[in-house]
Amino acid sequence: MKITALTPFICDCFRTNWVFLKVETDAGIHGWGEASLEYREHTVAEAMREIGRTIVGRRAGEIESIWQEVNRQVYFRGGPVYMSALGALEMALWDIKGKALGVPVCELLGGPVRDRIQCYANAWFTGAKKPAEFAAKARVALEAGFKGLKWDPFGSAYLELTPAGFKEAEACVAAVSEVVDGRAELLIEGHGRFDVPTAVRIAGMLEAFPISWFEEPLPPGNLDALADVRRRSKIPIAAGERLYSRWDYLPFFAAHSADFAQPDVTHVGGIAELRRIADLAEAHFIPCCPHNPSGPVANAATLHAAAASSNIRRLETMATDIPWRAEICREETRFEDGCLTIPQTPGLGVEIDEDELLKHPYQPHELRHYSGTLTDIRPDNAGLTFTK
Repeated sequence: MKITALTPFICDCFRTNWVFLKVETDAGIHGWGEASLEYREHTVAEAMREIGRTIVGRRAGEIESIWQEVNRQVYFRGGPVYMSALGALEMALWDIKGKALGVPVCELLGGPVRDRIQCYANAWFTGAKKPAEFAAKARVALEAGFKGLKWDPFGSAYLELTPAGFKEAEACVAAVSEVVDGRAELLIEGHGRFDVPTAVRIAGMLEAFPISWFEEPLPPGNLDALADVRRRSKIPIAAGERLYSRWDYLPFFAAHSADFAQPDVTHVGGIAELRRIADLAEAHFIPCCPHNPSGPVANAATLHAAAASSNIRRLETMATDIPWRAEICREETRFEDGCLTIPQTPGLGVEIDEDELLKHPYQPHELRHYSGTLTDIRPDNAGLTFTK
């Protein structure tokens, strides 16, 4: 069974665009991968086309050999663009192999250690700006069954936080904490915003609340600085979504820079690489909680990695999404008791409807993190991503 074509698709999803990859074979079996890379969608699509020039004609089942060859053929290795393109290819090849053999991908990874994974919610706060609005949204998320809520209460701050911004963030955390009242984990997202003294001050403020972690308190690029914040914080630190391979994770672990590792299945180059990083984390007794804010194919790929790894402890889940998600894809997973179930159908357990996909072509979007519009990530008619 040989690879005959690689075709990227870009689909508007309101806050950014999903980037999918369809890999076709001469046996009539195809697989889907995802390389969604916010605000660099055309760049990563072109990288996938470039990879296609070297692998069309290869046997689709030679996943590890193809991965190593594609990685070797690029002189300037790594980085988000190339590793995301490679990740999409790798996912699609696992999807093809699972379909060809009639088994879910997790069976090919050594078999499942679980049939579901506990999730925490992102995007539950859509449209909220004030503490009372976040509290109201938190009630809805609890009623939907989520056992963990993650959010960024820091507005448009960058590096520093004004006294008024500090007070507003503290009030927001207090309002949500009061509503949740121990019924769910509380996770604070920093989005790489702050300098060291500001991050340390915020960590001190968070000590008054039952916070499970403070995520990405610093901009990426200096693991020693992150380790400094970790040493001075009583709140556990989570990081790693902007690391792109096992080689990037070696200094991350050596620096003792975080308490939770957060690799992204797309940006680290696929399912097998996510497994390798989870294993490295396990050797350091650090839980792996994958970054997972993208689309349906990346979500399915992460679920299969989680099924086959006992050290993948929590999974990020987008609580709400665009109305047309259900129109463009069929997902074989369910949300039950705060968990997503592992797909049991052959392959990844997700199928894309190309005709529906083409109804939502690429739209340019800009980064919202420092503009004060961070919570405007869904349209007004957005609904729950998964049903119970």
